[in-house]
Amino acid sequence: MNDLLLRALRCEPTERRPLWLMRQAGRILPEYRALRAQHSFEELCADPDLAAEVTLLPLDRFPMDAAIVFADLMSPAAALGVDVRFEPGPRIDKPIRTAADIRALPRPGAGEIAPEVMATLGRVKEALAGRAVLIGFAGAPWSLGAYLVEGRGAPGFPRMRALLESDGVAFGELMERLSEVAVTYLIDQHRAGADVVQLFDSWAGLVPPATWASEVLPHVRRVLEALREAGVPTIYFPRGAPQAIDLHLPLPMDGLGLCPLSDLADVRARAPEGLALQGNLDPAALLAGPEATARAASDLLSRMPARGHIVNLGHGLHPETPLESVSALLDAVHGEVLSGEEVAR
Repeated sequence: MNDLLLRALRCEPTERRPLWLMRQAGRILPEYRALRAQHSFEELCADPDLAAEVTLLPLDRFPMDAAIVFADLMSPAAALGVDVRFEPGPRIDKPIRTAADIRALPRPGAGEIAPEVMATLGRVKEALAGRAVLIGFAGAPWSLGAYLVEGRGAPGFPRMRALLESDGVAFGELMERLSEVAVTYLIDQHRAGADVVQLFDSWAGLVPPATWASEVLPHVRRVLEALREAGVPTIYFPRGAPQAIDLHLPLPMDGLGLCPLSDLADVRARAPEGLALQGNLDPAALLAGPEATARAASDLLSRMPARGHIVNLGHGLHPETPLESVSALLDAVHGEVLSGEEVAR
């Protein structure tokens, strides 16, 4: 069984660093584009057979150490009574913008959130047969809430920030409700077959650290604490928020994913013992081609201690990324020769 990622997440010695890539299931793969020519994004997400096929596509081509379930950040929205369509990004015709809207949101229980994702996980787990770890995921309360309030992706998500400023009570109630959803959803995913889950805070960098610490971080901590109590291994990924790194390091998580704006080696020196770090190659390096990828990977591996390090990008793959760049990254990681001292440290 390939449990390399789980051992790295526990900061145990490993023979090499594990590797997976955000947005590896789709985008750059011709096999995925062929499926998209036949099915809409919504159809791929809704059909567990198709979603499982997409989840496995990158592992059929590349020897990744993990598969991440093919779903969307907005997959839990239906359980909240929110209709979402994709054009191509998420669009909500009736955003959640008032205290009354927030208080009307239902509280879905176990088994009621995105059952299609649970079915997909079961199919993928069986198909993997131990050749790679299976990752589940959910949006963190702030980042899921940003779409629900804004109604679509928007630079800076001003309506979400306006809700925070205009009605702190309603904002807190929204965060509490979405925290409950994240906990229930991720525990369900773990029970359905996910070995580890990643909590995506894609828009973590939109507010100052002081505001983040007082208004958002307590809800993130509540989610991570509940997952730890349930025995679910977790990675938290606050994208674009290097200014808040000292707030994130003490959180009750197994791994912290970092975007390219953070110096991974510096964070390693400051991180508590036993916390794994994930990342953080710039996706643009892969977009630049295999030679640039190899140089960037070599630099990262030389600066970052091997133990407790999961190689990944600092964000998702660009759609135009050459497949040869992914191969170059795999070659660099798989070709690294670790001395006994490096493996143990």
